[in-house]
Amino acid sequence: MQTLRFRHCCLAVALSALFSLAHADGAKRYCPDFLAAQGAPEPTHRGEFTFSPYTHHWSQNPAHKKVVLVAIDEQLPGDRLCGISFFNNSFGQPSVYVYAGQQYNNLLGVPKLFVKVTGGLMYGYVAPYENKVPLNYKGLSIAVIPAFGYKLNQHDSVQIKLLGTAGLMFSYGRSF
Repeated sequence: MQTLRFRHCCLAVALSALFSLAHADGAKRYCPDFLAAQGAPEPTHRGEFTFSPYTHHWSQNPAHKKVVLVAIDEQLPGDRLCGISFFNNSFGQPSVYVYAGQQYNNLLGVPKLFVKVTGGLMYGYVAPYENKVPLNYKGLSIAVIPAFGYKLNQHDSVQIKLLGTAGLMFSYGRSF
């Protein structure tokens, strides 16, 4: 029951954040100002909503559960971003990742290809799975997640996130 309440709370927070970002007047930022590249042009989109319905694990483990993720990023000047994601980890535990990052567009000279690298704090890998992620202290750990993406059009993209030695996460992103 507590897990169900946590999931509903996380979904409510994510939807509230999405609504706030999508309807903001453009002047207010939710990310700290020091993350924005000073003097860089404003981003073409306010933010991005991401949904991941599938994660491929490198190794098969009977304890693995389906991983589903929702995330919201705020885009900042200089192709920087910050955001939060809510997901069920590989062992069915509700988890959250708060991060900042950088997006590198026009990968290999191809306008539709990009790389996104985020780093931040993750919470959710607790007993008996606390040893499944490095540097975990009572469920809190640091994470760095690189992603390779392809822009389908002005607003939509698909991404593959590298989850260290655990696997790959496949996701869809919608800019707004």
